[in-house]
Amino acid sequence: MTAPTVRRRRLGLELKRLRENAKLTLDDVVARSGFSSSKISRIESATRGARPADVERLLGIYEVADSDVVAFLLILAKDGGKRGWWQTYDLSPVYADLISLEADAASVSTFEPLLIPGLLQTAAYARAVVGAIMMNATPEEVTPRVEVRMARQSVLSRPEPLKLRAIIHEAALSARTPDVGVMRDQLQRLLDLAVYPHVRIQVLPLDAELHPGTAGGFTVLGFGQPGLDVVLLEHLESSLYIEQFAGVERYVEAYERLTASALPFDTSLSLIAAKKDALQ
Repeated sequence: MTAPTVRRRRLGLELKRLRENAKLTLDDVVARSGFSSSKISRIESATRGARPADVERLLGIYEVADSDVVAFLLILAKDGGKRGWWQTYDLSPVYADLISLEADAASVSTFEPLLIPGLLQTAAYARAVVGAIMMNATPEEVTPRVEVRMARQSVLSRPEPLKLRAIIHEAALSARTPDVGVMRDQLQRLLDLAVYPHVRIQVLPLDAELHPGTAGGFTVLGFGQPGLDVVLLEHLESSLYIEQFAGVERYVEAYERLTASALPFDTSLSLIAAKKDALQ
């Protein structure tokens, strides 16, 4: 699956949801639109793109009055075939999807139990992490993946920057790196980024009570419209996107509970600074 399919999938899922909310069958839409049932099915399943004019016609049939929803879906239709910078790299489909989703998202809320989140990593820390995960990879294999990770961070400095909320387990702040300076610089990077109003970092302390994050890390990508948010679960050999509303809402609730269990923002930064100073 290539990155443009991400946009088509978001569009297809939302059009299907809107059709069902309007209590219309495919046959009903065929009769009102003049489109074939196969065309509508392929748009909803993301096996083909949709022209903005077609999307506008469908939204009219579904009586969608929210101008923000209409504008967002028309953008998805227009950009359905757009190529991203990441497509010049040899990336797994899931990773390409993540970068494409980050590029389109308005917000990201991530919980990391063992690592500093990728959007907050320094190049040296990223190299150590990628090397550890890929195990037997050569430096030549690691370098492009580090480049991609650094390029991803441009979403934090674009004109309308991504709103990033990151909850990092305290254990991740104490991980050993090949050079102590790598972790010291990484902790300073967290402090530097935390001054921006669109970046909020919290630390989940070691003595926190049992919490939903005990099941593992996850990332919620928000798009500012109901039903469009996505959750990513990453593992060593596989990753999974959760897109159904009920599943996404469960992770949103889990994130809010983690936020309540984590140290307040200022206290978190003080702990990060203390960890950094201890590495001098």
